[in-house]
Amino acid sequence: MPNDTTVITVGHNSEGVIKGLLDSLPYHASTIVVDNASTDSTSNVANDAAPEAKILRLTRNEGFGRACNFGAEFAETTYLFFVNPDARLAPGTINALENAADRLPNFVAGNPLMLSCKGNARIKTTSILPLKKIPRPQLTKDSELAVLSGAAFFVKKQDFHAVGGFDPGIFLYHEDHDLSTRLVSEGGKLWHVAGASALHVAGAGSTRSTKIAFFKGYHMARSRHYVLKKYNQPAAMLRTIGPAIFGLLLPHNLLSARRRAKHKGQIKGAFSSFSDNGKCSLS
Repeated sequence: MPNDTTVITVGHNSEGVIKGLLDSLPYHASTIVVDNASTDSTSNVANDAAPEAKILRLTRNEGFGRACNFGAEFAETTYLFFVNPDARLAPGTINALENAADRLPNFVAGNPLMLSCKGNARIKTTSILPLKKIPRPQLTKDSELAVLSGAAFFVKKQDFHAVGGFDPGIFLYHEDHDLSTRLVSEGGKLWHVAGASALHVAGAGSTRSTKIAFFKGYHMARSRHYVLKKYNQPAAMLRTIGPAIFGLLLPHNLLSARRRAKHKGQIKGAFSSFSDNGKCSLS
């Protein structure tokens, strides 16, 4: 039974999916649910599914990274495992990650193998930031990674806090790129752990609507600009607004109200970041 890892999940209007995640966790796994100001029954569903979990309710939507940091403050284990509420862990995943942390050189953080609903395997290999040059990772063996996915981010608590956790200046999106970069800069290695896996129903962690699509697109662009500027990447604004405009003009996106809303949100978010470079300024 895993007892050295705390699973932390952040939900915002996630009542339809969070039970599936909690049901997939090992019996009596240390679990923290951060309800990011949901207006639905996320907290109640979580409490019913995992009465032993610690439920933390925020009075406003603090964004993903800040909510993760808040949950991490209550963890008392060696490892933290940030898992999206629309993910499902395969049996033995936490044990496999803990074992990998003990045996893989300079392990600081890792991802399980991420599977889509159709069973397609995914390993994150791209980033908006320059990546460390490493061999292409292999699905069937433990492999060093240059960047991790935030959908299931397993990290040593000591190292997470040493680099300051998730950047509170990022409201939503690209916080995994940033955290991965800072962890590697301190000498740690990121790993794909072949013996661990999780199913991720991408985009199902919150309500699906044009309003939500616009909201996510808006913060996606702001976060992209902020992270690019933070690391002094060239043409940060052009690299933010360009993909948004291009995406809006693609024919298949023009036929989808949600996709149009997403790209319109990105364009507005990009322009809004002129004054503050996209930094989240919640106080």
